[in-house]
Amino acid sequence: MPANRCPNPSCEYFNRALPNNAKVCPWCSTPLGNVIPPTPSKPTNPQSVQPQAIPEQPSYQPPPYVAQNQERGYSHPTYPAPSVPPRRLPVLKLVHYTGREFQLSGEGGSIGRRSQSMPTPPEIDLTGIPQEGVVSRHHGRIFWDWSQNAYMILDTSTNGIYLNGNLLNSGVYYRIVNGDSLQLGQDGLVTFTVVVM
Repeated sequence: MPANRCPNPSCEYFNRALPNNAKVCPWCSTPLGNVIPPTPSKPTNPQSVQPQAIPEQPSYQPPPYVAQNQERGYSHPTYPAPSVPPRRLPVLKLVHYTGREFQLSGEGGSIGRRSQSMPTPPEIDLTGIPQEGVVSRHHGRIFWDWSQNAYMILDTSTNGIYLNGNLLNSGVYYRIVNGDSLQLGQDGLVTFTVVVM
């Protein structure tokens, strides 16, 4: 005989058998009108049991794999450029005792005086200063050395170069800094003050 059962899933008596004559659930007062058939008992003859068909579940199919690099092509990541200020080349001036200034433009060049036999004049042309005869056509070479962070001088003359009163050895590079005294030739006839700014 079918029994009344409470249809309220939040009730303590949900789907429990209640008295047949009950019209409402004694716990939640939900009206009882639906009758849930009892669970069938096990059959005694195992051959009479019909296998129940289990609905076939679709087999899992992964989505097709598409490599992003193949589709769009690989591009290297871009990084912002470092904010390192560009290195600045200081300006070198040779100030003659008469007040004339000779400035080196660029990272390096030769010191000397021009002549008609030279196709190009030296970068620091001392033609026209008093006692210019002691200055060789290619008296010396000055250049900026980034590794030393300073200007360097090389004596290529026959009359010599004096740095702060000391004769430079030919073929050897010497550092020159702001305020140095540079003398070309002997007897102090052609002297300059080095200005680096």
